[in-house]
Amino acid sequence: MRKDFSLSNDKAMINFTVKYCDSMEKVLDSDGFKKVLNSYLKVVSHKETHIFKYIENSLPAKDINQITDNIINMFKMLTVMKIDTIAQIDSKYELLLSNKEDAINFIEDLYRYWRKLERYTIIQNNKINDGLESVSFIDANNDFSNRILKLYRKVEENILGYKPNVYRQLPAGGNAGLILRTVRPPYSEEYDAIKDIPFIDSVLLDPPFITYPKRNTRDGIFAEVFENPLKYASINKDHWFCFPVKVGELLAFIYFHRDFMAHGVTLCNLFEMAKEDEYRWKKPDIIYVYGARDSFDEVKTIFYDDVKNDVMLGYVSYDESIDYFGYMKKMTLTLHNLIMIKRGYLPIHGAMVNIVMKNGKSANAIIMGDSGAGKSESLEAFRSLSEEYISEMTIIFDDMGYLKLNDEGKAVGYGTEIGAFVRLDDLDQGYAFKEIDRSIFMNPDKTNARLVVPVATYEEITKGYPIDIFLYANNYEDVADGKESIELFKDAESALKVFRDGARMAKGTTTEKGLVKSYFANPFGPVQRKNETEVLLQKYFASFFENELSVGQIRTCLGIPGKEKVGPREAALKLFELIKSV
Repeated sequence: MRKDFSLSNDKAMINFTVKYCDSMEKVLDSDGFKKVLNSYLKVVSHKETHIFKYIENSLPAKDINQITDNIINMFKMLTVMKIDTIAQIDSKYELLLSNKEDAINFIEDLYRYWRKLERYTIIQNNKINDGLESVSFIDANNDFSNRILKLYRKVEENILGYKPNVYRQLPAGGNAGLILRTVRPPYSEEYDAIKDIPFIDSVLLDPPFITYPKRNTRDGIFAEVFENPLKYASINKDHWFCFPVKVGELLAFIYFHRDFMAHGVTLCNLFEMAKEDEYRWKKPDIIYVYGARDSFDEVKTIFYDDVKNDVMLGYVSYDESIDYFGYMKKMTLTLHNLIMIKRGYLPIHGAMVNIVMKNGKSANAIIMGDSGAGKSESLEAFRSLSEEYISEMTIIFDDMGYLKLNDEGKAVGYGTEIGAFVRLDDLDQGYAFKEIDRSIFMNPDKTNARLVVPVATYEEITKGYPIDIFLYANNYEDVADGKESIELFKDAESALKVFRDGARMAKGTTTEKGLVKSYFANPFGPVQRKNETEVLLQKYFASFFENELSVGQIRTCLGIPGKEKVGPREAALKLFELIKSV
């Protein structure tokens, strides 16, 4: 990013490296302030609001750009003098400032518009440092936020003529801050389009970070192509960023367009961020390009197995329809799973937890199922019952993990993410408030509202835990029909029939409706590699029964109307009983 400020798709980016406003005067003189004010005036002009009519009727200028210049000049005077003095100095502001109520409403509305933007501060530094850079960046962000607050308050006070009794110290600067580095990975020429895109080295987050993406569901599965899609892409490197993360044991470079910055920043709550010595001069296992403009006739959500360069490449075209974090997360995990299948490991779409009961019994349990089956909801039920039943609970994975067979032939589970992408609709109403101090919220006012919150450490998810219990999350059968909350299978074939079928009642997490099925409940790798996965299923399920694991299905009742809360709770209680018997 070369400019000091950019405003695109309701996202404001402030480049502290190019320009840092260390006074109110510099803020008002900045190109960024002018762009924000001009954008605001265009919005209220288009809506023909009362505020715009008040401004238009109170100033001699009628052109938006001239009105913008006049208001900036008025704000400069309001930082040092009251409205009576201003009216005497420049009569063109007399009518605008004579109506204090409308003037304050205008200031408040402009401030509200600014705060509704996603605001990112950026510093670019390629020098290896000892931490001073990060500390200075934190201070610069805090100072910038306080400067915006001071400007807002000073202008209002000089209109009102007195100081308010209540001050609300809201974050008014950046929602998130980024320190960027220039890194040149050892790519072949096929990847020249992304070679010079800056890497995000550090993230400063000011939670709760609330975003409003244009979509709330994901559609379809990711399809394979057999040539590198980057050859058709047009990428302006000034508009792109790369987030280096560790997905399980793999290194991934996730490239994204600035218009999807919220999804890029959210990665810091979901995956372990790679340190500089872990990614500099390294070739990644995964490359993901999210939001590229191209010459394709339709939106592409595709992957390419680049065998020659030993890279799994994901590619999603620029379009409003992919403005949903599920496309960022699930493609990354699909690429991970495809590599795991190649290596002979079994990807699991589910949740795994290490539970230690108060009676001393413990178990490592996996609840497997596709989106909306009740994985995260069951984990939350465990949490809510923890004081009564559980001594310790460690989350190994919340959505996607993988199994390996150890030297004794027993399955060991590993995680891929340190965070959870949680659907709020089916959780306890107080959950969001409990996690508000470290969460990123997405469309909290809509169906399928989500938050992304850290739930585990990288050391925990990569440690490896032997499996004791392996259950399929059945969300569509009601225990009221005489069925048990937990039903154990007697042999591998009986188990495989249910696990392979992957049936669930769709819960609005995708565009699917009703009772649907997906191969092994995992459209993120196994569906694309059915033949290879089938070989792994036979091998791993044989191991489960040879080692006398408890393999079955747990009826969460999440798809049964009225049982979205009580179903997972009852299932959790039955699981505790099973752990006691393991």
